[in-house]
Amino acid sequence: MKIGILTGGGDCPGLNAVIRAVVRKAAHYKYDVLGIKDGWMGLIEANVIPLDIKSVTGILSRGGTILGTSRTNPFKSPDTAEKVVNNIKKLGLDVVICVGGDDTLGVAAKLLKQGIKTIGIPKTIDNDLYGTDFTFGFDTAVSIVTEALDRLHTTTEAHHRTMVVEVMGRHAGWIATYGGLAGGADMILIPETPFEVEGICKMVTKRAKEGRGFSIIVVAEGAVPKGIEGYITKDVKKDAFGHVMLGGIGEFLAKEIEKKTGVETRHVVLGHLQRGGSPTAYDRILACRYGVRAVDLINEGKFGRMVALQGNKIVDIPLAEGVKQTKTVDMEIYKVAEVFFG
Repeated sequence: MKIGILTGGGDCPGLNAVIRAVVRKAAHYKYDVLGIKDGWMGLIEANVIPLDIKSVTGILSRGGTILGTSRTNPFKSPDTAEKVVNNIKKLGLDVVICVGGDDTLGVAAKLLKQGIKTIGIPKTIDNDLYGTDFTFGFDTAVSIVTEALDRLHTTTEAHHRTMVVEVMGRHAGWIATYGGLAGGADMILIPETPFEVEGICKMVTKRAKEGRGFSIIVVAEGAVPKGIEGYITKDVKKDAFGHVMLGGIGEFLAKEIEKKTGVETRHVVLGHLQRGGSPTAYDRILACRYGVRAVDLINEGKFGRMVALQGNKIVDIPLAEGVKQTKTVDMEIYKVAEVFFG
């Protein structure tokens, strides 16, 4: 059995832990593993490297991915899609383990229909993949947001300012909700619930009148004010999957608050800090469990599946089910956060 493994889409703490787990478990079954470089681009260019236990030694705690990644969409043209299929066959790959989010796993689901055996491992700091309770990388991102809010509290309070903190989350506000709740945010704005600028300004003014002369507002990059169509962005660039590159809602909101309230307001964009660095213990363990289960599925002859966490069990679901829709924020958790607003 020859396994190919690739990491696609945005990088994420825990990717190396998954690669290591796949290689270690494959060694138990005496399977060969080829690492595919830079996501789907590696299969377009047939750019692979052999992976063995020695090559994955010491990578458990490392952020990023030793294989590299990209947002390549092989189905953007028939030629590149054909190259991927042909190179999988030329390389003698029996199955491809695809570690990624909805775009990467969406490609894996399409290849499955063309007779290519694939296994999906869910990866996104946004935690918005359907069918799994958590994706690895999310816990690390939340920890980074929490630490940032702890630090911002002291400087914001000292200067009697309002601080708008923009975090990642295109379609779902999981990072904003969990990070904001853990970091004591005074307001959390998420894509699931369009917000009113006036309501936020009233909150800021009310806090100032009550002697709490500072406010911290966490906003997911995909959150939008009521009455506005589409995202608020600083650029109109799109990636290979047609997604507009987000970023700008924090600056927009900060300017609106200062203009309407007269309170000095700054904005901070945490951006790629949320993706970088060493994964938390939780993410390392989850990534290890996913990698081991993925290889077990291959040994069982169960292809076209995605590993998932449900409760405290690692299960597997059809790959198509994992990418059929976005997993939005559990509003019961958001209601808990709302208790601390204002």
